[in-house]
Amino acid sequence: MELVFDGHNDVLLRLWRTMKSGGDPVAEFMDGISEGHIDAPRAKKGGLAGGFCAIYIPSGDLILKEPDANGHYETPLSAPLALEPSLEIALEKAAIALRLDRAGAWRLCRSTADIRKSMEDGIFASVLHIEGCEALDPDLENLEVFYAAGLRSLGPVWSRHNIFGHGVPFAYPMSPDTAPGLTDLGFELIKACNRMGILVDLAHITEQGFWDVAKTTDQPLVASHSNAHALTSVARNLTDRQFDAIKESGGLVGLNYAVTMLRPDGRDNAATPLSDMVRHIDHMVERMGIDHVALGSDFDGATIPEGIKDAAGNQNLVAALRDAGYADEELGKICRENWLRILASALRE
Repeated sequence: MELVFDGHNDVLLRLWRTMKSGGDPVAEFMDGISEGHIDAPRAKKGGLAGGFCAIYIPSGDLILKEPDANGHYETPLSAPLALEPSLEIALEKAAIALRLDRAGAWRLCRSTADIRKSMEDGIFASVLHIEGCEALDPDLENLEVFYAAGLRSLGPVWSRHNIFGHGVPFAYPMSPDTAPGLTDLGFELIKACNRMGILVDLAHITEQGFWDVAKTTDQPLVASHSNAHALTSVARNLTDRQFDAIKESGGLVGLNYAVTMLRPDGRDNAATPLSDMVRHIDHMVERMGIDHVALGSDFDGATIPEGIKDAAGNQNLVAALRDAGYADEELGKICRENWLRILASALRE
């Protein structure tokens, strides 16, 4: 079995909703359920050894548009969120992550050494990530607190605008060049991440924001869960020019399992063959090289191909890549080693 370290999942969102409905998020993760994508039993079955677990603030007004007769759609961006309620939700999700750690359900990792030790011990290795920084104040004082709690990665924006920058909409077909990039506060956020050793994630940001980060950061460029715009022209996917910049920086891209970002028609249809996933991996490897491609499932945050279904099916993708000609050493890089190398660089280990 090829162990996988995943670049992005939303399991904390699912567990937070469980808590809000009166359930026990720790028991749900430890014991397993039939809904959603990730829990300890399914992760172990599918070789999902760990990953970046996102603190994401839901947008209640977001309603995905249905495709028109040509298969085209454009969902308007969600309204910006206020700091105080966003911070409350973020702290609740961080608390769930800490409770899981204390219960031994997973291990909250602050270094790549922690991740490797957790993998050796057979315990899910969780790295805390913020997806969209609505919970951070303009002076970035909250960032210090989240770092102390275990935060080691963040994306300045989700697919909405905030005080740090601009996000791309869920739209097909559309260029990622949809709005301005970083704000003045956004540039300060990137500099703070560089100083503190927090990985900066470029998923969801506009193309201008991508270039703003590229000229500011001293880290390798990373898009944790994005695919090839040349193959699926949704606004969330990356252009070949962006791939070239990521390669030049020594960074990486994690393959997003979301079917809307894999299918040539951009539709939300689980009947999406694994060959579409292999096709995007092939394109990224051809453009950037094997050292710059990884996995970023978006489990618990998107519709996943029925050939994988959930974390238990991760090895089906590994098998498809092996059948496509990827050797064991290459699979090891895609599945975990590229992530661990890049994370070590961002954390200055």
